[in-house]
Amino acid sequence: MRGRPCSCAFTGHRPGKLPWGEDESDLRCIALKAKLRAAVESAIHEGMQHFICGMAEGCDLYFAETVMALKSTYPHITLEAAIPCPSQADGWSERQQARYRDILSRCDYETMVQQSYTPGCMQRRNRYMVDHASLLIAVNDGARGGTRSTIEYAFKRGVNVLDIPLD
Repeated sequence: MRGRPCSCAFTGHRPGKLPWGEDESDLRCIALKAKLRAAVESAIHEGMQHFICGMAEGCDLYFAETVMALKSTYPHITLEAAIPCPSQADGWSERQQARYRDILSRCDYETMVQQSYTPGCMQRRNRYMVDHASLLIAVNDGARGGTRSTIEYAFKRGVNVLDIPLD
């Protein structure tokens, strides 16, 4: 079931803001992925059935992969890719593009927020996610940027926020 009462969106940092960068074998990254899994599983137990991911590199892809892994235990949950524009992954490494395409191929829903890149399309994608959710899970270090703006927007919209701080 899709819709705000049972939907959970996600926001988090890209590799450039993560202390481990792109090294997902770093123990801090492994610990974050465990916290993320616990948060998603808790959200499922609280009634969340539909999960919305912005499909950015870093934490967004961790989130999508977590939801997909939990589908074997909770087959009723769904994953939606909220894509800001068709060129989102064009500048990524080939490995990351392949990961992105694999995740997209396994999503239950795909929403293209707009048909071409503009400077505001990432923010528009973030607002779409918040507007369609009752819970926002956020991996956040408190610094200014898209993640913090998305959290602030969620507070303004009355969306509950589960903050997972970067240690």
